[in-house]
Amino acid sequence: MESMIARDAIEKGNAPREGALKADYAALGERLDRRGIAIDAILAKVEAFGVAIPSWGVGTGGTRFARFPGAGEPRDIFDKIEDCAVINDLTRATPTVSLHIPWDRADPQRLRETAARFGLGFDAMNSNTFSDAEGQGLSYKFGSLSHCDAAVRRQAVEHNLECIEIGSRIGAKALTVWIGDGSNFPGQVNFARAFERYLESMKAIYAALPDDWRLFTEHKMYEPAFYSTVVQDWGTNYIIARELGDKAYCLVDLGHHAPNVNIEMIVSRLIQFGKMGGFHFNDSKYGDDDLDAGSIDPYRLFLVFNELVDAELSGAADFDPAHMLDQSHNVTDPIESLMLSAAEVQRAYAAALLVDRAALQAYQEDNDALMATQTLKEAFRTDVGPILAMARLRAGGAIDPIAVYRESGYRRKVAAERPAVAGGGGGIV
Repeated sequence: MESMIARDAIEKGNAPREGALKADYAALGERLDRRGIAIDAILAKVEAFGVAIPSWGVGTGGTRFARFPGAGEPRDIFDKIEDCAVINDLTRATPTVSLHIPWDRADPQRLRETAARFGLGFDAMNSNTFSDAEGQGLSYKFGSLSHCDAAVRRQAVEHNLECIEIGSRIGAKALTVWIGDGSNFPGQVNFARAFERYLESMKAIYAALPDDWRLFTEHKMYEPAFYSTVVQDWGTNYIIARELGDKAYCLVDLGHHAPNVNIEMIVSRLIQFGKMGGFHFNDSKYGDDDLDAGSIDPYRLFLVFNELVDAELSGAADFDPAHMLDQSHNVTDPIESLMLSAAEVQRAYAAALLVDRAALQAYQEDNDALMATQTLKEAFRTDVGPILAMARLRAGGAIDPIAVYRESGYRRKVAAERPAVAGGGGGIV
C-alpha cells in the first residue's frame, strides 16, 4: 500500500511526542479506572470508528458572492483521492471517499485501482440535480425530481441511475440524494403536486437499487429554494423513507436545520423507528454554514453521539449509520480542516462512550434533572485526546497530524505541480 506522506516522516514526527502520549494515556487510564471504565475498551472502539471524506471537501469552497482558490487545488478526482490519502495516512480515521457525479466521473476501474493503491474504499455515491452540468439537455433551474416537466424528471432519474451504475463498479453500497427543488415565491408551485412528482421519481430510483444497497435522502430547510423546499425537514424525510421501502433511510446534515432545533432528539426519533441512515457532519452559527465539525458547538456534536452510542449499546434495530464530513473550507487548508474535523467527530464518539448510562437512567427515572445533565457533562468534559492520539499511533498515523503535515511540505509540493486556479464569481461548491 502506498502512502502520500512518507512513513519515516510520520515516525520522525511521532518520536519526540510518543513518551508524553504514553504518560498522558496512562494517567487518563487511571482516572477512568476509578470511574469503572476500561480505557483500552474505549480505545478499541475508537480505532474501529471511521468517517468518510467527501471528494469535494478537499477543494476550496466559497460563498454565494465569491470563491478564493487555495494553492495546489486538485484538478480532478485522482488528485482528490491523493489528498484524501494524505488525510488517512495521518489520521487513520478516514478510510473511505464519497464521490460526487458528474464532477468525479471517470473510468470505474481506474478509480478503484487508484483508491486501492492507498488503501482507500468508496462510501456513498452523491448525485447532482441541483445545478446544470456541461452538455446537459434540460435545465434544473425550476427543479429536478419534482419538476413539472416529465422530461426533466426522467433526466434527473437517469442521472441517479448512472450514479448507481458507477457505484456498483467501484464497490460503493449507497446512494445519497439531495435536491434543491422548491420555490422562492408563494404560489410558485403546488406543494402537494410537487411532492407527488418527487415521490414518483424517487420510486423509480429506488427500484434500481441493488439488493445490498441503501438509499439516503437528505432534508434541508432552504437554499437554493428560499420560500419552500420539497424535502424541508426530518418529518418529510421520514415520510419519504417509509414510502420508498426497507432500503431507504434518512440522512441528517447538522447544518440543515433551523437555528436552535433539537437535532439530537431528531436523531433519537429516527433511530427509534428504524430510519436513521447516516450523517453529514459540519457545524453552523447562523444557518447552513458548512463550518468545520465541532468548531462552533462541540457540545451539540457530543449530544448527537450520546444518542448514537445509546442506540449502539442497546442494540437498536436497523442501526448502522454512515458517517461523512460535509464542509466548505473557505479560508483554511482543506486537508488540515478535514483532519481536525475527523478528530472532532472521533472525540464526540469517545466522550459519549464514557457516559455512565446506568447512573443516567437512574437519575432520569428519579426526575433528578441536575444530576442527569451533570452525568453527561462529566463525560463531555473528559479530555479524550490521549485516546485519539493513541489510536492514530497504533494504526500507523501521526500523533500530531497537523504538525507532521506541515513539516512534510505536501501543500508546497502539490502547489508546484498543479496549475493555479483563477478566482471567480459566487457559487458554493
